Amino acid sequence: QAIQAINGYTNMSAEEFTNVIFQKIDVNNDGELTLEEFINGVEKDEGLMELITQSFDLSNVLKIIQNG
Repeated sequence: QAIQAINGYTNMSAEEFTNVIFQKIDVNNDGELTLEEFINGVEKDEGLMELITQSFDLSNVLKIIQNG
């Protein structure tokens, strides 16, 4: 949530973000993601890759740290 807030991506709660990921890539619908499921799912879904990349972009955090 903190990373999303710093980067301005607050239109989705952490729970909603997690649900989107599970809906898209939990291929066997067991409510758990293996590392393999996660990697394969993200590689196959360009929109999800962009969402995750934006959500975990730490460049704004580094700018804040550098500027005090």
